[in-house]
Amino acid sequence: MAALAPPRDFDAFKELLASEGDRLPRRLKQVAGALLMNPDEAALSTAAQISEKIGVQPSTLVRFAQVLGFRGFSDLQSVFRNRLRETSFDHRTRIKSLVQEAPSTLFDGFARATIQSVEQARQSLDPEKVEAAVRALSDASTIYILASGRSFPAGAYAAYAFGALGIKAVLVDQIGGLGKSQIGASSSKDVVLAVSFIPYAAETLALVERARSNQTPIVAITDNIMSPLASAAQIWLELSEADYASFRSLSATFALIMALSVAVAKKRGLEKADGS
Repeated sequence: MAALAPPRDFDAFKELLASEGDRLPRRLKQVAGALLMNPDEAALSTAAQISEKIGVQPSTLVRFAQVLGFRGFSDLQSVFRNRLRETSFDHRTRIKSLVQEAPSTLFDGFARATIQSVEQARQSLDPEKVEAAVRALSDASTIYILASGRSFPAGAYAAYAFGALGIKAVLVDQIGGLGKSQIGASSSKDVVLAVSFIPYAAETLALVERARSNQTPIVAITDNIMSPLASAAQIWLELSEADYASFRSLSATFALIMALSVAVAKKRGLEKADGS
């Protein structure tokens, strides 16, 4: 990999990994994914603590940082610490920061973030990958839907949308801790539709691995090439949501799920009409 100018903010760091991450050796990809999954820990933990959790030597962290153009791991760590200073607000703190805003101003802010999310998705989504996702979902006997935490509403809507269009879909809701049993019925004839964004839901990642052990194909909606879902999926669709005052909506995600469900229903209808 050619010498790189090190990024100085977290967004630039993610962009660098998106453009250069495929060239990294396997161990360094492992480091990149772990740091993206746990940016707060990357900011606050020591190199020894981080390397132990990832399962690599501390020297691997140093090597990772230097490959990306940093002087060493502490230099890279400043990117995560700057992010933490800028974004480490709990919801009450976020609300306090907006206490002076009128409801109409809040709506305007969230509406602008929604528009930005959709416009970004229009630019980042690869039409060929979307078509491939539609084909995979159309051919599936059952679509298993995985989404946890912030992404759960998108998963619930996907189950509703597919079901309303007569497509067999199962929302793995994990009620009663039965997620492994729910996904355990999946097979190579089915498809998993998994949705997760930074910080990636551990429950979703674990269930994706369970589905992979069943040879079930994975279609993922996630935010960047270093996402664990991107490497686990046969097809992954890149989508990231803009935020307002550190609150992120799921507007672009919902729009994509609507498009997928309608396209799958249309494709199945055409195939049935053709007798195929």
